[in-house]
Amino acid sequence: MAAPTIKLNNGVEIPIIGLGTWQSKPEEVTNAVEYALKEAGYRHIDCAWAYGNEKEVGEGIRRSGVPRKDIFLTSKLWATHHERVEASLDETLANLGTDYLDLYLVHWPIALNPNGNDPKFPTRPDGSRDVLPDWQERIRSTWAQFEAVLAKGKVRAIGVSNFSEVVLERDLLPHAKVVPAVNQVELHLYNPQLQLVAYLKRKGIVPQAYSPLGSTNSPLLQDETAGALAQQYGLTTADILLGYLVAKDIVTLPKSVTPARIKSNIDGALAAAKKLTKEDIAKLDGVAASGKQLRQIQPPWGVELGFENWPVRVQGK
Repeated sequence: MAAPTIKLNNGVEIPIIGLGTWQSKPEEVTNAVEYALKEAGYRHIDCAWAYGNEKEVGEGIRRSGVPRKDIFLTSKLWATHHERVEASLDETLANLGTDYLDLYLVHWPIALNPNGNDPKFPTRPDGSRDVLPDWQERIRSTWAQFEAVLAKGKVRAIGVSNFSEVVLERDLLPHAKVVPAVNQVELHLYNPQLQLVAYLKRKGIVPQAYSPLGSTNSPLLQDETAGALAQQYGLTTADILLGYLVAKDIVTLPKSVTPARIKSNIDGALAAAKKLTKEDIAKLDGVAASGKQLRQIQPPWGVELGFENWPVRVQGK
């Protein structure tokens, strides 16, 4: 079943459901991408340089036989590459075997030391992450480079990921010629970030949900409120969790390498989004605030990113 699309602020249309590829092993992701495109009706693949599997994603796209023009393809600039956006984009394009992206995102607002002791996660002598102290000021030059590759036609739209309202308002939007098309953040039943989503919609920035079913060992699939709605509508709890986001016009990126689950994620999400009422959505919106708030993705950057429910852990404290 093909997913409906949402129009981005520059007129480009993005399918509301995409296949996530984070933590998908290279040897598994080729088959997952091929199946998603060829058999399950997906037309949107979300990847990133840092996932270490872009070449295999590209192979899956080629094996699917689906024309490149019919696929919405996203990737992300890693935090050690903020000074060389176009060169990093070119590496991603080569990995994926394409000459353009539909969407390119700044993966995290923080900039990591590009000359540090690790290409992905450099650390300082005390073991803390080697975040450049002027990361906030660097966002404007990173974004200017994004605007340049957009103007060159190497990407059809540009956006951000893991940006809070604070960082957008303070560090990016005052200097931007192009407003980000999307902001991809952790969004799910236990971390709905209702205020952030409302802010993004006011700004014309489409919210995207990663980890919409939670992450490893997630308790979301045992949630009683979602489970009761699943029983009521003859669906699964996963269907409700995904459909809850889709019904709110949030681009949703479930990850799986299992064919049956890849198929059920898109079909179930669309079915649930049609059945959930405004009252159901309101009920689900209140679950996290009832004592179940849980943010599962919290890398130990050691700096304040401006998100609610994300206590900063400074090394040694």
